[in-house]
Amino acid sequence: MNRIVNAMGDACPIPVVKTKNAIKELGEEGGSVETLVDNEIAVQNLTKMANQKGYPVQSEKLEQNKYRVVMTIGTETTVEKEEENKVACVPDRRTGNTVVVISSSCMGEGDDALGTVLMKGFIYAISQQDELPATILFYNGGAKLTCEDAPTLEDLKSLEAQGVEILTCGTCLNHYGLTDKLKVGTVTNMYVIAEKMTQASLIVKP
Repeated sequence: MNRIVNAMGDACPIPVVKTKNAIKELGEEGGSVETLVDNEIAVQNLTKMANQKGYPVQSEKLEQNKYRVVMTIGTETTVEKEEENKVACVPDRRTGNTVVVISSSCMGEGDDALGTVLMKGFIYAISQQDELPATILFYNGGAKLTCEDAPTLEDLKSLEAQGVEILTCGTCLNHYGLTDKLKVGTVTNMYVIAEKMTQASLIVKP
């Protein structure tokens, strides 16, 4: 069974949501879902979703501002099987499902220069905690902190190396012209951001 999803002109996270709904419609029989989008960020978001779920995925540019992403959906994926049997080989300092949410490159209000220093200090302090968050989300102005020349990169790379998931909003990167300058973590979309926040046991927002 095949499904075609027209997400042309749809803003994040609608292409991901439409594709997830089409996958559900396939049911146990499986099949393929072909999603049409008009930007590369949507292609990246859909590809990441497929990789996380273990769905084989292919994408191609059909013409200017038109892309096709095709996922093959089975009844059970290799990735899901591996996750069920995975055993941690190193100590995991993450505890529970704490999510840190960063929406600005500055911490607090008043003086931006001071706010920049405070934010760098906050991220460093997070990296030194005995219990690390599961995820750190960056959106709006916070997206700048995961990109080239950001003063926070070293500490964020340290956190990522210790198992913390670093996610930056793709729409925000595109808005600030930073799509090709991401240096730590991966690109995400508003569906995942909303999912991470609603499922968090604790949300920390500096």
